[in-house]
Amino acid sequence: MKKFDELGLRNELVKAVTDLGFEKPTPIQNKVIPHLLKEERDIIALAQTGTGKTAAYGLPLIQNINLRSKKVQVLIVSPTRELCVQIAKDLNSYSKYLLALNVTPVYGGSSIDKQIQSIKKGSQIISATPGRLNDLINRKAIDISTVKTVVLDEADEMLNMGFKEELNSILNKIPEERQTLLFSATMPDHLIHIAKKYMRKPLHITVGKKNTGAENVEHHVYFVHSRDRYIALKRIMDYYPDIYGIVFCRTRRETQEIADKLLNDGYNAEALHGDLSQFQRDIVMNKFRNMHLKVLVATDVAARGLDVNNLSHIINYNLPEDLEVYTHRSGRTGRAGKSGISIIIANLKEKGKLKQLEKNIQKKFVKMKVPTGKEICKKQIFNLVDKVENVKVNYEDVEEFLPEIYGKLDWMDREELIKRFVSVEFNRFLEYYKNMPDLLDPEEVKNRFTGANNPSSFTRFFLNISKREDLKPVRLIGLINDLTGIRNIPVGEIDIQKNFTFFEAGSEFAGLLQKAFNNAGYKKRRLVLEVAEKQNGAKRSGRKTAKVNRKNFRNGKKKKSFAK
Repeated sequence: MKKFDELGLRNELVKAVTDLGFEKPTPIQNKVIPHLLKEERDIIALAQTGTGKTAAYGLPLIQNINLRSKKVQVLIVSPTRELCVQIAKDLNSYSKYLLALNVTPVYGGSSIDKQIQSIKKGSQIISATPGRLNDLINRKAIDISTVKTVVLDEADEMLNMGFKEELNSILNKIPEERQTLLFSATMPDHLIHIAKKYMRKPLHITVGKKNTGAENVEHHVYFVHSRDRYIALKRIMDYYPDIYGIVFCRTRRETQEIADKLLNDGYNAEALHGDLSQFQRDIVMNKFRNMHLKVLVATDVAARGLDVNNLSHIINYNLPEDLEVYTHRSGRTGRAGKSGISIIIANLKEKGKLKQLEKNIQKKFVKMKVPTGKEICKKQIFNLVDKVENVKVNYEDVEEFLPEIYGKLDWMDREELIKRFVSVEFNRFLEYYKNMPDLLDPEEVKNRFTGANNPSSFTRFFLNISKREDLKPVRLIGLINDLTGIRNIPVGEIDIQKNFTFFEAGSEFAGLLQKAFNNAGYKKRRLVLEVAEKQNGAKRSGRKTAKVNRKNFRNGKKKKSFAK
């Protein structure tokens, strides 16, 4: 692979990218830059997010700019404010030794008057979002007659976000004698239509396989019940102590809810979505870029334009409605030659979508088991031990305190000191996971206990505690583990109602469960567990069962309260 100075770039540009720490061009840069320097042909370039597309078109465009003219010569259109601003920053970095070049970002949510003033002062390159650019063209605030090149960056995402009308309007108004450059991660049908309509015999450049995922990204899937999705998320995050990543949710509401839950549970996480003000968004993104924030919970739209190269994980809390968006999500890790992991938390109903995704990215998902509490604690403890072992000790700063420290701790032997050291850091983890049930793969449970040759493997139970006692599925499973002393008793459907609960458990454990529950207590209530009548799928049967069980519960000693 050639170096930057072998691609035909002028010395000022080579020096600028060298200052930024780039030694060799990426594959997309190696293929695109020579073409743009030599000819004005339209180009369709397909490459994943994070492969260096901005420099691929930015460096040659800067070199081809007429610096003696202050008129607009290049329009770069991208889907979000964040990406628009990032592109402008990158181009300014590349051109820092070319003082006559001016790059102006224009986007919604900011003063249009100030942006117009900046353009009037003279700007050869404008980086814009579709809506604001279309508005400026309609106001005649931009002289588009001098535009020589139009770049559509993240073109597929612009169409996914509903900018088709704005793009058509922009491309129809710009002079036909122009160069059009289309950069995208995927090439869906609606983007092919745009290309056929507005581009002239484009040169096709593809890095990697068309529409596939990045080569250095592993794709993992965890199957859980939908009700256990958040618990699985926490366990995955706990299992990776040094996680630095994005959790993708479908909606703004869900994004905020998950971020709030994580924050309340002690995780270093915040939300990023469209309901935040621009000031709030900037604060969150700056914290994330500076790694003061370890996990960002975001919608797809809000995360566009985040230029972060060191993400270790992408977690799909939910699959996107449009499966092609997954390619964008997963491409946010594994950048700049580093490896990354893209995780999907899925339920069994989504297996069909996963098969389609495997075809799209041409990779297989590795099926993973949700980590157990023991596995998590072990991983966290050894991560701390590694940090202690590798920490750089500044002996000069701590020397004067050591005699007093030794005197304070000399009554403890090595084993006692290590135990206390571990407990200081991990009492919360150890206590939390002590009685927490493992999250079993629902498919394994289904295959083991509801197979065709074993139709009666679940027994349905009635339990006399409910929503009134703030009972939740995970608490019920924990209660089963605690009272029986057995982990991983298979639990099927759980139906927690206002005054009572039905749940299914493996029939081989029916006697043990009744013995363990009866005469035990929960929140000052004496527990009553009875085998319920078999359900034939009708709600009427369930109501009849509940009526019988409640009648039995009201009679005799079962009516008494219980204080443990």
